[in-house]
Amino acid sequence: MPALVLLGAQWGDEGKGKATDLLGGSVDYVVRYQGGNNAGHTVVVGDQKYALHLLPSGILSPGCTPVIGNGVVVDPSVLLSELSGLNERGVDTSKLLLSGNAHIITPYNVTVDKVTERFLGKRKIGTTGRGIGPTYADKINRVGIRVQDLYDESILMQKVEAALDVKNQILTKLYNRRAIAVDQVVEELLDYADKLAPYVADTVLVINEALEEDKVVLFEGGQGTLLDIDHGTYPFVTSSNPTAGGACTGAGVGPTKISRVIGILKAYTTRVGAGPFPTELFDEDGEALRRIGGERGVTTGRDRRCGWFDAVIARYATRVNGLTDFFLTKLDVLTGWEQIPVCVAYEIDGKRVEELPYSQTDFHHAKPVYEMLPGWSEDISKAKSFSDLPKNAQDYVKALEEMSGAPISAIGVGPGRDETIQINSFL
Repeated sequence: MPALVLLGAQWGDEGKGKATDLLGGSVDYVVRYQGGNNAGHTVVVGDQKYALHLLPSGILSPGCTPVIGNGVVVDPSVLLSELSGLNERGVDTSKLLLSGNAHIITPYNVTVDKVTERFLGKRKIGTTGRGIGPTYADKINRVGIRVQDLYDESILMQKVEAALDVKNQILTKLYNRRAIAVDQVVEELLDYADKLAPYVADTVLVINEALEEDKVVLFEGGQGTLLDIDHGTYPFVTSSNPTAGGACTGAGVGPTKISRVIGILKAYTTRVGAGPFPTELFDEDGEALRRIGGERGVTTGRDRRCGWFDAVIARYATRVNGLTDFFLTKLDVLTGWEQIPVCVAYEIDGKRVEELPYSQTDFHHAKPVYEMLPGWSEDISKAKSFSDLPKNAQDYVKALEEMSGAPISAIGVGPGRDETIQINSFL
């Protein structure tokens, strides 16, 4: 049962799409298990660049079946638009499977997300405004709309009415907004039913049968470990579980079926949105990382906050995910620095702390303790093996591996599909 989980080991945007795509030729199924169109993967194939938001990266690999699992929240309009865009570019999307138990992002979820974030003002979380959080809240409150509900108009009407009973009170009396009509929402949702029908399946059954047949299944997380609703920098997190455990609940497989867990790490650190970020840079180095690394959110279009590599976060990700391997991305971005700082610990209230503090207050006050590593000036984008890298680049990778607690099995030295050094096989 070769089942692999691939996830972000920082705050997201680590390059998971590239890693998934690298494995795509050897993988039979790629399963998104959480999040929604608040995630974004960029995959470069030859001279073509693809920005994926809701679809699994495996959709670009012929022979691979992409799956949207039950733990994902789905905006039908975004999904259909993304499928249409790929079809126009000659990508076969017919093999996509969509869980009937996945929850739907309704128009009122998007409205609530946007008005709530504006209402919070300085206390805003930094959401993408795409209705992700409110949809997960509806799921937990048991008033959510699932894909399968599109095929029973009576149930759909009842569920939308139940959800809007409370939401319209909030919209009109708290936010001074117009009430949302039940019939209008139901009509819009029913319009998606026939268009989505070819993709809807019992994905839990499909995935488990595939594993029983020794097919290779890759579970792909969106966002990253530090954005996990339980294990991230709460409350500046997403509304789901991008950590490895989320693959089990979000796809419907038991933990004993997972064979490897691969964490994706940038050779430096970035994050989008509000929240603490100990190694964040506000100087020329930060701007250089942003410019050279092309650090702009695939989904949000926002500039990413940039900082040096944080080994404390990497160790934490290793622990909470049970990581067996790392894929280090964007090593090429660091070319040209004479010395490269790496955060090896924090200073909190005058004390050195080498593990991520569980207290939100302590993390807000954490100051990075840096170790300086020698940089390199040689172009590494053509390197095909670890030995092709300059010695200082090799030493940098080895230092990060030792500090992070799991072997680095692949290294990204450029954005292209073929600009990757494979050290150990993931399969």
